[in-house]
Amino acid sequence: MPKMKSVKGAVKRFRVKKSGKIKRGSAYRSHILTKVDGKHHRQMRKPKYVSKADIDHIRIMIVL
Repeated sequence: MPKMKSVKGAVKRFRVKKSGKIKRGSAYRSHILTKVDGKHHRQMRKPKYVSKADIDHIRIMIVL
């Protein structure tokens, strides 16, 4: 059988924590943030995690 290859784009975007949760980046953080409300801007700094519905798909992509 050939080896399972991981999706390199997924490997670069997601990190698996010790608890088993998968950490992800926050969207809309790149540029033109002067228009964004300060509260929303602060909330985007917080760590984000993949939802339970998507965890299995992400694990397959990053081959754990």
